[in-house]
Amino acid sequence: MPDLELLAPMHTEANPWQVTSDRKIYDNPWISLTEYQVINPSGNPGIYGKVHFKNLAIGIIPLDEEMNTYMVGQYRFATDCYSWEIPEGGGPLEETDPLDSAKRELLEEAGLVAEKWTEVLRMHLSNSVGDELSIVYLARGLKQFEPEPEDTEKLAVRKVPFAEIYGKVCNGEISDAMTIAAVLKLQLMIVEGKL
Repeated sequence: MPDLELLAPMHTEANPWQVTSDRKIYDNPWISLTEYQVINPSGNPGIYGKVHFKNLAIGIIPLDEEMNTYMVGQYRFATDCYSWEIPEGGGPLEETDPLDSAKRELLEEAGLVAEKWTEVLRMHLSNSVGDELSIVYLARGLKQFEPEPEDTEKLAVRKVPFAEIYGKVCNGEISDAMTIAAVLKLQLMIVEGKL
């Protein structure tokens, strides 16, 4: 086991990257791509591309009293495959409370309204090339209504025992990052008696 004193500190204050110039390559209502000319941490010139996301990534893991959750299936354009996921969507960065986006997404995608909300996780989804921040909520006290999907979404919704979804995550049958993180976090909360 390595000596912990030899490991790098958990947080350093100085940014080792120097930006010498930048140029916006692409921009649309959801993302922008900027190319930076940089001096890298080794002191050498280089380039770095950064995707800026104009929305938060919002995920919701709904859990009913019988320990069922709700999964949303849809064909994902970017990955060119079908994906089963927790209800997910975007929330404007300038929105004062991301929970409002979570409530909207849960109703739109699964037709659910929840009485109790708990933020369980924040993470950056691809911090080597983008700045997208994800916030995941646990939703309890569920009431069923009709889903209200956007016109860009063709969704299937399934009510599934949480234990089954946990098994699918562990077996590698689910590949969506927010779903994997949310399911593992919820399983940890269950094991630790924090639910």
